[in-house]
Amino acid sequence: MSAGPDPQLVAQYAAVAVLVVVSAWIVLKKQAPAAARRLRIALAVPLVRAGRPAWMQALGRRIAPAPRPGAGCGGCDGCG
Repeated sequence: MSAGPDPQLVAQYAAVAVLVVVSAWIVLKKQAPAAARRLRIALAVPLVRAGRPAWMQALGRRIAPAPRPGAGCGGCDGCG
């Protein structure tokens, strides 16, 4: 005669899950910044592909890390 899971318990588990994910992300960024950058790129690239909805492309651009200076076309600085 159970009516389903207790909403307060579900909310508590969801809050704990969010905190664990945020904590793991912070540790990853501090301890392995290159891996965090690669992960952000891997998550963003499928979202910004042509043909995706505008909201999905915007999310991908927000997730993507900022480009590294001098890494645009080989780093020769001969474009200017």
